[in-house]
Amino acid sequence: MKDTIQLGIHHLPYHAVCDQTLLRQKIYPDMYKNYYWSDDFSAKYYIAQAKAGFIAVTDFFEEKELLLPEIQFSYALLDFKDLHISKKVQKLFRQKPLKLHISQNPDAVVQAISKIHKNNWLSPRYFRMLKQTRGADDNFQLISAYIEEEGKLVAGETGYIIGKTYTSLSGCSRREKRYNHYGTAQLVLLGQYLQRKGFAFWNLGQPYMDYKLALGAKIYERSSFLERWFEATKGPSSCTIHEASTSSFVPEKT
Repeated sequence: MKDTIQLGIHHLPYHAVCDQTLLRQKIYPDMYKNYYWSDDFSAKYYIAQAKAGFIAVTDFFEEKELLLPEIQFSYALLDFKDLHISKKVQKLFRQKPLKLHISQNPDAVVQAISKIHKNNWLSPRYFRMLKQTRGADDNFQLISAYIEEEGKLVAGETGYIIGKTYTSLSGCSRREKRYNHYGTAQLVLLGQYLQRKGFAFWNLGQPYMDYKLALGAKIYERSSFLERWFEATKGPSSCTIHEASTSSFVPEKT
């Protein structure tokens, strides 16, 4: 891919993320731009930009909090046949009866993220917006996935389901030595869970973090990502998590 550079951050209103002609003819082909901004923190806007392939974070400009939808230059996607389980995680599974909990309520995970990662982009306003998406669209669902030990959340993440895709937003794991590899174990368990539920792939977002490639993800440039994205997200979701309360999933044999 040619060198890219962000030449200013432009406003991205609601009508723009819903305009397929504008997206396909101007925004998606423009490989000099990835970040845009919006002050629209509504559930309707958030769902629309997510369906269009953007992944949004937050930042402040002149003390005003803004939403920054990013149509990335490239994405890390995990096809479940490529899921890699390291020897250290396999050993952890043999030693510990770990369970992955899946919930429609992200409160506990987001609270843990805020404690472990200070000044992170998943701000209180962003979180309120995420919670407002619940029930707003039949093809969008916010979930959390986490591991607990001795009543404590030790590793977890939150993300959303669209169609047959799951997109990670943010996660955390406790840093004490006794919880070494729990973060990776949570990812492996989630990958196995998504595969069992019939998801097409896992969108891990930015590809520059080594752990994603170590997990088995591969890098897709924007155009290749969008081709797979729209095929897997069209129509009502067939991979919705229906449990009203927390469910659990144990590792498959390795």
